[in-house]
Amino acid sequence: MSNITELKQIASQVRRDIVRMVHSAQSGHPGGSLGCTDFMVALYFEVMNHNAANFNMDGQNEDLFFLSNGHISPVFYSVLSRSGYFNIDEMSTFRQLNSRLQGHPTTHEGLPGVRVASGSLGQGMSVAAGAALTKKLNGDSSLVFSLHGDGELQEGQIWEAAMFAPNHQVDNLICTIDANGQQIDGSTEEVMSLGDIGGKFEAFGWDVMHIENGNDMSQVLAGLNQAKTRTGQGKPVLIVMKTDMGSGVDFMEGTHEWHGIAPNDDQLASALNQLEETLGDY
Repeated sequence: MSNITELKQIASQVRRDIVRMVHSAQSGHPGGSLGCTDFMVALYFEVMNHNAANFNMDGQNEDLFFLSNGHISPVFYSVLSRSGYFNIDEMSTFRQLNSRLQGHPTTHEGLPGVRVASGSLGQGMSVAAGAALTKKLNGDSSLVFSLHGDGELQEGQIWEAAMFAPNHQVDNLICTIDANGQQIDGSTEEVMSLGDIGGKFEAFGWDVMHIENGNDMSQVLAGLNQAKTRTGQGKPVLIVMKTDMGSGVDFMEGTHEWHGIAPNDDQLASALNQLEETLGDY
């Protein structure tokens, strides 16, 4: 069990990993990765029951996580590495030729912790619902978690999955929407308004809850633990989590402009000055 201070320290190191990886490759998606850092750290270091030392693709009798918005792979790779799935030195290969750490997570390289290729937006909820239903059919009481971008909700397949899960009472599923209000071309409001996300999912039959500040570790941890208590009651659980894109690095916060560009040398130095090195850089 980790305490809030420890989780915050891990999150600071993960944010350092993110900006360093994207800077080194001069390619990648720092904004959403930084915004979801607190969620991912809480999930992997406290909430989920998972086994980094003995990873296998089946994941029987352990909780599973699927990253649907796979472009935020930097935070995924950092958290996987820091929680023991592979050596932290491998982060230096991010987006390099023949690396296991591609820009979007893939499976054919055999990277421990990754069970599905993702980043073709809209597909992760279907995968998560299928995996959760499989666990129920197999008598496995473990849970399935997934993470999605709010802009991703503009994909039609999401709503097929949103209908499927309640219809089949997939109540061991917890999906989280990163509601940062930003996507690659601007704000979600400008590109295609999402309206009342929670209200939409409630209408489809989900048990909906909210995390008002997804960059407050205490709120994130409390929200995820509460979501776990609401499983097993006939409905899938949806968390609408408000975050700031670029959280933790002042010049990246709250703007779509850092959705998918890399910092230069001076910007990297500025970012690292704002983030405490707590676990040691790779």
